[in-house]
Amino acid sequence: MKTKSNDHQKKQFTLGSKKVISALALFFVVLTYAQEQKPQVPQISVNGEGKVKVTPDQAEITVGFQNSGKDAKEVKALNDEVVDKVIRFLKKSGIPATDYKTNSVSLHKGYDYEKKKSNFQANQTLIITLKDLSKYDDIMDGLNEAGVNMIQGVEFKSSKMEDYEKEARKSAMLNAKQKAADYVSVLGQKVGKALLITDNSQTYYPQPMYKGNMMAMAADGGATKETLAVGEIVINANVSVTFVLE
Repeated sequence: MKTKSNDHQKKQFTLGSKKVISALALFFVVLTYAQEQKPQVPQISVNGEGKVKVTPDQAEITVGFQNSGKDAKEVKALNDEVVDKVIRFLKKSGIPATDYKTNSVSLHKGYDYEKKKSNFQANQTLIITLKDLSKYDDIMDGLNEAGVNMIQGVEFKSSKMEDYEKEARKSAMLNAKQKAADYVSVLGQKVGKALLITDNSQTYYPQPMYKGNMMAMAADGGATKETLAVGEIVINANVSVTFVLE
């Protein structure tokens, strides 16, 4: 009799537990459904753009030179000689030591399969920040005379870049808000606070347009004069903004 009674109690307990679990599951389903049915906050998402065009007043010039020969010490010595001439020239031109630096140095052994000979090649690059663009042609001529034979890149910049970027960002936000206001004005609604702001900005740095290059200048004794067209830096701020509608 005790065994049957215990079994009966166990069955009742199991059934009761199942009922509790079912009730809890039903509760969560109803709660989830209620949350899904909660009214959504009216909102609008738009893109805003702010553009600022700036005339560059600085340039970052990356130049290089290379020498090759049968002996590693010899080609390194030739490169060291060029470095010395370049630094002396930059100092003489009034370029502060903080405005130029060595970017890369390499020395490696190669093999000419046609001539069946090995040789060594030394390469070095310098980055020069030129804060007076009126000196551009003179600096490039002087670098050529010092032994530089490659222009690896020229990037124009502005000394007030951060100020212009702030201006572009503010303009982009105002543009986004105005767009949102234009869209909802016909609905009799107003633009409220911003819920989400995503920055998609990019800045375009113009590349120089010039006639001739360092190798050509070296070939004709520097007679080719570079004609520089600086162009403009376009600072373009782009944002995606989601506003609440009131």
